Amino acid sequence: MDSQFWSKRRIVVTGGSGFLGSYLVERLQQRGCREALVPQHGDYDLRHIADIRRMYEVMNPDVVIHLAAIVGGIGANRERPAEFFYDNLMMGVQLLHEGWRRGLEKFVAIGTICAYPKFAPTPFREEDLWNGYPEETNAPYGLAKKMLLVQSQAYR
Repeated sequence: MDSQFWSKRRIVVTGGSGFLGSYLVERLQQRGCREALVPQHGDYDLRHIADIRRMYEVMNPDVVIHLAAIVGGIGANRERPAEFFYDNLMMGVQLLHEGWRRGLEKFVAIGTICAYPKFAPTPFREEDLWNGYPEETNAPYGLAKKMLLVQSQAYR
C-alpha cells in the first residue's frame, strides 16, 4: 500500500509497545502514517468492553491492527490456561465486534504459531492450520487467537 493510503488513516495498534508492535508502528510511520496510535494498558484494559468502547471513542480509528495478548512461557501456560484462554478470547472478540459495529474500515488480527496443530509439518503452511489440535500446553492461548479467524470470516 502506498504512503497516501497510510497518511489518510488513523491506525490503532494494540500491543504497539511490545516487541513486534513497536517495530510495526515504526514501519507504519516510515510508510507515511501520521496517526499510529497505541492504547496503553494503564489507560485501556482491552479485556473489558467499557475500555474497548472508550478506546474506540477517543482514538476513532479507521484501521485496527490487533497484536496485544496475554502471554507467557511454558510454565505460565501450564499454570494459567484458563486466564490465557479467556483474556485473549475476550480481548480479540470484543475488539473485533466493536470495530464491526462501528463500521471500522479494516481490522487485522495477528495470529500465533501456537494455533497450529501439534504435528503440523514444517515449514508451517496456512492450509495446515485446521489439521489437528495444538500442542496441549499452548492450546488455550492458540485456540483463543484462532477464533479471531473464525470471527473475521463470519463478519466478512
